[in-house]
Amino acid sequence: KRWSLAPLVIADDNKLKGTEQTSNEGGEGVRDEIEDELYPPKNFAMVYQGVFRSAYPTKKNFDFLRKLRLKSVVYLCQEDYSRQVMQFYEQNNVTVYGHGVSGNKEPFVEISEDQIYGALQVLLDVNHHPVLIHCNQGKHRTGSLVGCLRAMNHWSMAAIFEEYRRFAGSKARRADMQFIELFHRKFPQVKTNPKFHPPWFLG
Repeated sequence: KRWSLAPLVIADDNKLKGTEQTSNEGGEGVRDEIEDELYPPKNFAMVYQGVFRSAYPTKKNFDFLRKLRLKSVVYLCQEDYSRQVMQFYEQNNVTVYGHGVSGNKEPFVEISEDQIYGALQVLLDVNHHPVLIHCNQGKHRTGSLVGCLRAMNHWSMAAIFEEYRRFAGSKARRADMQFIELFHRKFPQVKTNPKFHPPWFLG
């Protein structure tokens, strides 16, 4: 999937478009659309203003990510980053917050609540925005964290599960949804500073 940004404008439908003003030889202003081919990571989407989600980025995605002017990344895999991706982050002054969690692939494997709470603290502090959340495929671990963030913002379970399934597709995991539901029931108080809460957070 290709996206066009020149300059970056985030539309309501999460598509990024842009135009540039130019002039012809006769001096009359004309509006020519500039088609910069940019490739977002798989499963890319805006969660809230300043918060994005996706699968693991590759070199093909770097130009797109650079347009987002990321300050932070919440990385949910337990494996180390590739050298290429780490170099990209270092060159663009992106801070990586590693909150590696095990995927709920088996019933007895549980997502670490401490890691989820730590990740939520990053997401609920505007000093870290714009921030990208990602795991390998941008489906299960990312979907679980986004589901918990939605729960903290008073979304219904039906709406949370619908969004989770939209990204996970046929690979949706019951254990992930159970984790989100238990989180929703407990509604834990994640330690954050209200002074730095993003404007979309209802608290």
